[in-house]
Amino acid sequence: MDLTGLAVVASLLMAAATAFAFVWAVKKDYFRDIEDTKYQVFWSDLEELVDPPKEKKENGSPKA
Repeated sequence: MDLTGLAVVASLLMAAATAFAFVWAVKKDYFRDIEDTKYQVFWSDLEELVDPPKEKKENGSPKA
């Protein structure tokens, strides 16, 4: 019975820590506009496909 009580207390402490971390993250505004990061990656990949990087010129003349 002693081990069961310890497991219950440990699980309650972990649940309280998780709830505290969630409330802290919401108050610090970490969940604001979470979709934006996904679209930033998408648009940067799309820009690379549409506008490939230009080759560097040597001595002022384009590479042939």
